[in-house]
Formats: sequence, structure tokens, C-alpha cells
Amino acid sequence: MARGRILVIDDEKDLIELVRYNLEKEGFVVRSAQDGESGLEAARKEPPDIILVDLMLPGIDGLDVCRSLRSDSRTARIPLIMLTAKTAEADRILGLELGADDYVTKPFSPRELIARIKAVLRRTSSPQTAPDVIRRGSLTIDMARRTVTCAGEPIVLTATEFRLLQYFASHSGHVFSRAQLIDGAMGRDVTVEDRTIDVHITGLRKKLGDCGDWIETVRGFGYRFRDDEAAPED
Repeated sequence: MARGRILVIDDEKDLIELVRYNLEKEGFVVRSAQDGESGLEAARKEPPDIILVDLMLPGIDGLDVCRSLRSDSRTARIPLIMLTAKTAEADRILGLELGADDYVTKPFSPRELIARIKAVLRRTSSPQTAPDVIRRGSLTIDMARRTVTCAGEPIVLTATEFRLLQYFASHSGHVFSRAQLIDGAMGRDVTVEDRTIDVHITGLRKKLGDCGDWIETVRGFGYRFRDDEAAPED
């Protein structure tokens, strides 16, 4: 039985074949594209369970592919892992700000890549334990439909952003350190830097607009989702 469908967007044929060989051994179904344009077409035609995209692509580069995937309702919620030879923090942060759920720096071992893929799939598809619908002021989070609205306007979030918002809203008033958010919302087996959490939360607040005020920074500790008593007025 297949574990899931993976789309690999990378212009290195040898790397694609290496990734395909190792992922298919693990039971994944792998498709590939060697440039951004064909990668976007493949993702829209038959949406996979997860996408691996190289940042350095001919034509449409990987960052623009991320932007396009996240702005299209057909692909906006598909988990996305960046493959990059760039080691600069700024490049990784930019990719995360554009909606990537994780990144793997080249060269990488197949075992590391497989572990990252499984971790992302686990945290984006794990059963929900929160109420079916959470309402805080003008913010509504529908767990079953995995939809979010602010003042009735739909908000498209990545899988990781949705998990963070769900975790926050399910624990109103609790202050969480970055390490606690990584364990609780993303999984203990995930290798994520504290800075990555900050980027995801910044992006989440921005997308929520006026409803982003529900997530507040607690200096010296971390983050908190306001409880009802501390909630801002509509």
C-alpha cells in the first residue's frame, strides 16, 4: 500500500533518480518535474500529498514556485519541503515565509529526507483532538473542514500554519516557549530551529490580519493565544 504521493521538482536528473529510488523503496509514489513551470502544472493537474522543490530552478525559480503554489486554492494546503544548496539563513527564512513547511539543505542523505517527509506528513495529517469548531471573536477555525475565517473572510493557511493556529486556539491563555510549540504543534521528532517557529508565527499573524491580534508575544517566554477575558473587542 502506497504511503503517499510525492512530487519532486528539481533540475538535477541524478538527484531525482536517487530520491525516487529511496522513496519508492519506502512505498511512496513519486512523480517528478525538472523546471518550475512543469512542476506547477503537475501539482495542479494531480495534487500530490507533499511537494519537494529545489530553490534553484531554470525559468521559474523555486521561490516563485512556492508563491504560486500557496496562492492557488488547489495547492495552497499541500505540505511543501524546500531542497536547497543555499546555506544562508536568509534564503531559508524567505522560503519559510513563502509557506514552505520545512527545508533540507543539499547535500542530504536519503534517510534524512525520508525522515523529514514522514514527519511533515504526520503532523499535517494527524487526528484532531480539538473541538470541531473554535470561535474567538471574529475568528472561526473549523477543524473538520480545515478552514479559517476572520470576520467571515476565508483565510488560506499552509498545513503548518493551520497546525500552529489549532494548537494555540486549543490552549487559550497558555504561554508556550518555542521548544514547546515545536513539540506540541509540529512533533517531537522534527528538527526545527527556534527561528523557524518565529517565521511561521509572523506569517500566520500576517495572514490572519485583524485576527492576528489573538496571538501575542510574551517577552522572555514565547507566545500565547489570548483567552476570552483578554481578547480584543470586535
